[in-house]
Amino acid sequence: MEQYKQEFIEFMVDCKALKFGEFTLKSGRKSPFFMNAGAYVTGSQLMKLGESYAKAIHDTYGDDFDVLFGPAYKGIPISVVTAVAYSKLYGKEVRYCSDRKEEKDHGADKGSFLGSSLKDGDRVIMIEDVTTSGKSMEETVPKVRGAANVEIVGLMVSLNRMEKGLGGKVSALEEIKEKYGFDAHAIVTMQDVIDHLYNRPYKGEVYIDDTLKKAIDEYYDTLENKDEPKALTQSEPGPVQMVPEEVKEEKKA
Repeated sequence: MEQYKQEFIEFMVDCKALKFGEFTLKSGRKSPFFMNAGAYVTGSQLMKLGESYAKAIHDTYGDDFDVLFGPAYKGIPISVVTAVAYSKLYGKEVRYCSDRKEEKDHGADKGSFLGSSLKDGDRVIMIEDVTTSGKSMEETVPKVRGAANVEIVGLMVSLNRMEKGLGGKVSALEEIKEKYGFDAHAIVTMQDVIDHLYNRPYKGEVYIDDTLKKAIDEYYDTLENKDEPKALTQSEPGPVQMVPEEVKEEKKA
């Protein structure tokens, strides 16, 4: 596993963005882990988050793109810090763009977008926090493609939860590729998380022991992810994972 992936897993744990235990999601489903990108709140955390996205994007897509598009709301700061990090790490200036939930009808920046406008010929990489169902793409992709004659190169999310998309047959990221025609990747998957943390102490604590590993395996068995390895050797939460107040922590593992 690449060094930046290992560091990102530890970073999520340090920031308590990735937690383990027993959680009730908005859907009512019980999950043994929970991802909350809203936990990144300090300057140093946001800087590290942007660098992690930048490294993953560079490793996956290279430099041949012009714009980082972050859907409102959580995608807005992610696209900004990633653009900053990309310039710092690779010396390439890329623009950031985000959509507005409500169109602004006044001022020099009126319209449906924040940041840079989209231009014909732009190659765009979309950025999200986590994707479990891919539902957010249903709103975002038409907006981006309708703004100008652009090419969406791909999507990068922080964590692939390895759950099926809206169609219920393939993973959310695979479903996005099938439906919209562009690649979708994550900085890390739940498989990576388990590979790195299972029965391995980190700062004096084992975050994924045999009991939690069993709970995670049973969780995926319940979801009937036939296409994924059952012995997780792991996509947004849509609103489910990103709204902590709607998640009840039942108990710690």
